[in-house]
Order: sequence, then C-alpha cells, then structure tokens
Amino acid sequence: MPDGGQEDASSEILSVGPQLARVLRVLRVSRVLRLAKADKKLQSLLKTIMMSIDSLFNVFILLMLIFFIMAVLSNTMFYGVHQGNVIDDYKNFTNFHMSFSLLFSISTGEDWNRIMYDCMHTAPNCVEGENCGSDIAPIFFIAFIMLVSNIMLNLFILVII
Repeated sequence: MPDGGQEDASSEILSVGPQLARVLRVLRVSRVLRLAKADKKLQSLLKTIMMSIDSLFNVFILLMLIFFIMAVLSNTMFYGVHQGNVIDDYKNFTNFHMSFSLLFSISTGEDWNRIMYDCMHTAPNCVEGENCGSDIAPIFFIAFIMLVSNIMLNLFILVII
C-alpha cells in the first residue's frame, strides 16, 4: 500500500510539469524588458507606447460608443431580419447583444456586404417577420464600415504618432 501512495505523488508532480513549462516559456518574454535597458531606441519606443496608453483608452471608449449607438440603430432597423445568406440564428440583429457581436464581426470585414444585402429586402420582395429589412441598409453599413475601419484606424495611428 505505501508504494501506491508514492506512485500517486510522483504522478501529481509529473502532471504539474507541463503547466510549469508553459509558465516558464511565457516568462521568456520578459527578456525583452532586459534588452530595453541596453538599447536607447527600444527605450524610446516603450516610452512612446506608455505615454499613448491614456489616449488609446479614450479612443477605445469612443469606439465602444460608436458600437453602442450602431447596435441600437441596427437592432431597431433590422429587427425583422431572421433569415438570409449570412443572417441566421447566431448572426442577427434580434437583441442588443447579438447586434453588438454581429457589428464587431462586421468591423473585421467579415461578410459585411452580404449581411447588407440580407438587410436590404423590403416589401413586396420579402416575407414579413422573416427577412424584411430597410431601404437605408446600404447607408447604414457603408457609414459603419467607414467609421470603424478608416476613422478609428487613423485615430489609433494619430495617437501613437
């Protein structure tokens, strides 16, 4: 019986080993900080990043405000769109959470034009409560893409510079 207890203890140590190795690999990244002490250019780069964190936070808050406004608008305008080429049970504008997450995926450039076409169907070419959208869907989606991809990207670059 005592031998079985020793085997259990040794197997516990072995199961911790891979996790500890992962932690040590992550800590290797800290070598860059030691290099920063020696290199003046790297120090100035890190200093620039540290000084721009407050401004980047303000830009992030502005981006979240734009996402919030557009999620409420999209939920109001495209609530009746439940089916389409891209819009389904997981990607839709039926509530705020789904609208926000779909707008986030649209901001990455994923199928935004196909989602726009799904939301453009109006009477008499749609089924009420299933795929009826709005005439102003192209204006909404193009404005959103322009705001998020172009303006916010330029703001981030401006803050860092």
